[in-house]
Parts: sequence; C-alpha cells; structure tokens
Amino acid sequence: MRTQNVVVIGGTGFIGCHLLNRLARDGFNTLVPARHYERAKHLTTLPYFDLEVADIHDDATLRRLLTGRDAVINLVGVLHGGQGSPYGPVFRRLHVELPRRIVQACAEMGVPRYLHMSALGASATGASMYQRSKADGELAARSQPQVAATIFRPTVVFGPGDHFLTTFAALQRHLPAIPLACAAARFQPVYVEDVAAAFAAALRSPRTAGATIELAGPTVYTLAELVRLAGRYAGHERHVFALPEWAARMQAGLFELLPGAPVISRDNLDSMKTDNVLHPDEAVLTADALGIKLTGLEAVAPHYLAPAHGLDDYREHAGR
Repeated sequence: MRTQNVVVIGGTGFIGCHLLNRLARDGFNTLVPARHYERAKHLTTLPYFDLEVADIHDDATLRRLLTGRDAVINLVGVLHGGQGSPYGPVFRRLHVELPRRIVQACAEMGVPRYLHMSALGASATGASMYQRSKADGELAARSQPQVAATIFRPTVVFGPGDHFLTTFAALQRHLPAIPLACAAARFQPVYVEDVAAAFAAALRSPRTAGATIELAGPTVYTLAELVRLAGRYAGHERHVFALPEWAARMQAGLFELLPGAPVISRDNLDSMKTDNVLHPDEAVLTADALGIKLTGLEAVAPHYLAPAHGLDDYREHAGR
C-alpha cells in the first residue's frame, strides 16, 4: 500500500501526541500545523514528521497545507467555550466553523478523506452547549459530499498526560476530602492508545469512509469510583462525598470566576446529565469492528498516576 500523507490539525495536544507516535510507528507521513513552535518542538524527533508554524484559521493557509495530502485529521476541541445560544463563541469557532472550513479546503484541494474528532453524547438537543456544538460540528464535517468524513465519538480519554484522572489525583494530594458534583454520573473511559489505534486503522480501511465510530473502554464506572481510583493509584485516596445539585452548580459557578480554565463548569455539569457510555447501535462502528482489543483502566492508570517515577514505570510496563 502507498504511504499516506496526512495533516493532523490539533496534533500538539494530549491525544494528538499519542496519535502522532502511533502514525509514525505505522509509517504514515504527517504534517502538523502549530501556532507556536515551542509547544510542538518535542514532536520533531518523530520519523516521517513535519512541523509548520501556521494559522489554521486562515483559509489560504489551510489550502496550502492540504495540497497533495491524502487525508486530514482534526482533533481540535475545547471543554469551555463561553456563553451563548445554542452555544458560546469559542465552541462555534472551534467545533463548528473550523471543521466546515477544513472540509471546504479538502474539497477545493482534492483531499478525499477527513477524520473528525467529535464526542460521545454529541446531540443537537443535548443539555450542554458542548454537546450541541459537537453535533453541529459533525454536520459541518459532512458538509462536502465529495469528501468522505469519518466521525469519531470517544468517551472520556485516559492515559499519560491526560487532564482527567491526573486532575483528580492532584486534587487528592492537596485536599483532605473531595466534594464531588455529579458523583453518580456514569463513564466508560477509553485508553488514549486505543483511540490512536482506531484513527490509524480507519486511515488504512476504506470501509470506514463515511462511517461513525464510537469509542469507549471495557468498563463502566461512576464518577465517584473514578475519583477514588485516581486517588488510590496516586497514593492519596480521600473521602469523596456527593454534592447536591444546587451546591454543585454553585461550586462550578465559583470555579468559572477564577483565572484560567475552570476545574469544572456549569456546562460540564449539563453534559453529565447524560451518562457517557456506549449504547448498542447498528448504525455505528466500535473498536471491536476495527479489530482493537480494548485496554482496561486498571492496567494502565496505576503506572502513570503513581506518586514517584510514574511515567518511567508506565513505560517499563508497556515495553517502551
């Protein structure tokens, strides 16, 4: 099979770094546009890899980056996008307008495939702005019929460098107890390397063109169970107590007033009104259809959440 040339937009983030390593191992040629060189320079040691400082929100730049490419992967996503109806301006710009502009550039430059990162729970009638913007992003991804769009809907993703389990582990190092919003919300976390494997498999498989692929791990947990596991693996398991809804919304509102990205927002609470787990659906593919054997959280998280030498232990355990 001819080597594919792939542009990965949003490749400098948590999932992107793992995906680029996977694509390099599989022999794909990749180009990653980044606004700032410093944020992406750690990737430059990868084989078959090019980095270009570029503004992906400029249409002429997008067309130039996509010239002669076989596929584009778009991993760009945010959890906090401001207030608005049906969603805030940052959600609109990154989750909806950007994929529409990317597939338009694909159509103009003859790029046949587009792989789009959405999210499990994306819905035009979703309770949160995040869910509604992700649903409109899927429509944008399929707005050019001559470009075959593959939609990925992962649940929450865990692994070295994540901002999910590591955040809960860090909180338990510093707090005597954890007041937890939406403690009973259900999740089915998926390992980042399994997500990377799914993207790589889709690039190799023409049958995934136009498909929707939902990704979740082998086990369902409540949020409270995940928080306790994170603390246990980090060596600082604390008491977790559930907040009533009014207190949870008050807590999230206070977090939103603090500088930087909030630990949790009211929109995040709205997202958790719907359990983030797989439901049988013949219209979508899963990891099983791609031949991916899913990795359990207990097999990986103890090695990167450990209080000392966690990543070194993980690498040894993983054989890397």
